Amino acid sequence: MSSTAADVVRLLTVRGETLAVAESLTGGMAAAALTAVPGASKAFRGSVTAYATELKQELLGVDGELLAAHGAVDPQVAAQMAAGVRTALGADWGIATTGVAGPDPQDGKPVGTVFVAVDGPGKGCTDGGKVEALRLNGDRAEIRMESVRSVLALLLTELASEQTGNERAQDTERNGGF
Repeated sequence: MSSTAADVVRLLTVRGETLAVAESLTGGMAAAALTAVPGASKAFRGSVTAYATELKQELLGVDGELLAAHGAVDPQVAAQMAAGVRTALGADWGIATTGVAGPDPQDGKPVGTVFVAVDGPGKGCTDGGKVEALRLNGDRAEIRMESVRSVLALLLTELASEQTGNERAQDTERNGGF
């Protein structure tokens, strides 16, 4: 995971972009992984650990009706958390984790149900924000660690795909639009 966090920090730093983190089940572990990387302050803006459901609404702007209808363990909640922390902390990118680490089910969802999300430039929850549904096995610690690994990997994939897309667009411009 530390190499993924280092890759995320390196890519964001090279691009001159910033990141904010919204966490629930991971309780600050994603932020800790990122800030363990030397030089993280060049890219990392901060984080919100909204463990209590009402804080997802109050601090991150997650729709209260959505929370009432589906609970905190929901793909739309994850997407809104990522968008909300990005806005609240003024970052280029936002990532979020929400789910059930155990030992008991939550909101009718079994242990190991996790949603991770990325929100970034041109990728808002209404226009293509990325959410990944996970069904994880293991104990509480393993589920939380895999959730952190997964959200950082998802961000890295989004950063890499955006980079590739930009390079393709530049190549197309150089070659007369074809």
